[in-house]
Amino acid sequence: MSLPPCPKCQSSYVYSDRSLLICPECAHEWDADAESAALEVRCANGNLLQDGDSVAVIKDLKIKGSSGVIKMGTKAKNIRVLDPEYVVDGHDIDCKLDGFGAMKLKSSVVKKL
Repeated sequence: MSLPPCPKCQSSYVYSDRSLLICPECAHEWDADAESAALEVRCANGNLLQDGDSVAVIKDLKIKGSSGVIKMGTKAKNIRVLDPEYVVDGHDIDCKLDGFGAMKLKSSVVKKL
């Protein structure tokens, strides 16, 4: 098994200590499982989403606990892709929608602009 280089100093002398990877040159420690758990979030069209992107809703969405509806085409600027540990029920994007405020959306109901 080949270990990745240190993300801080790019040293190749990294060693494993249970679930931690350790660099002896700069003493940087990081979680080995975090790299394998990295989540690629893609929109409905298959484009990779990143923090700061703008997206548009591709279908009308009912808001749970309210009578409001988010209409198709509603834009969200400056989205934030959530870490896998904060994803609840598939809602993996955090954004602000005009007229609705802060909200979490599923990447399957948005497209990248």
